[in-house]
Amino acid sequence: MNGKSKHFRAEIWRHLKDFQHVFLATTENGQPRVRPVTLVNFDEKFWVLTGTENAKVKQIMKNPKIEFCLLLEEGEKRGYIRGVGYAKIVAEKETKIKVAKYCDFFNEFWENPDDPSYTLLELEMNEIEYLKPNETKTRKLKL
Repeated sequence: MNGKSKHFRAEIWRHLKDFQHVFLATTENGQPRVRPVTLVNFDEKFWVLTGTENAKVKQIMKNPKIEFCLLLEEGEKRGYIRGVGYAKIVAEKETKIKVAKYCDFFNEFWENPDDPSYTLLELEMNEIEYLKPNETKTRKLKL
């Protein structure tokens, strides 16, 4: 990765906090479905904790392609980060425990990491599109 690419990647990553609200898109019968979720940026990976019975889990089981959009605001300026990739349902108990412990909101929704209503999604991104606040040209980063 050259210096320009490293700078571009660092600029994008400075917007990605440990926890942020994003819009996550899945598909159902060819129809896009979008909803707000909390994107967890932990251990150099992206995660979404969700209910097992939620529609997004069923949709991801049929079609793992996803996209998220993070709105950016810097004063009066607006932009976004869009991540394109795949969601994977994580079954590994150790990973589910590690991510659950990291998320201070976990106990608001689930009793423990063995709770059958807790599903952990790992988002594997292959492209990021970035619109810097108050610019009109988007830039893409292949991951």
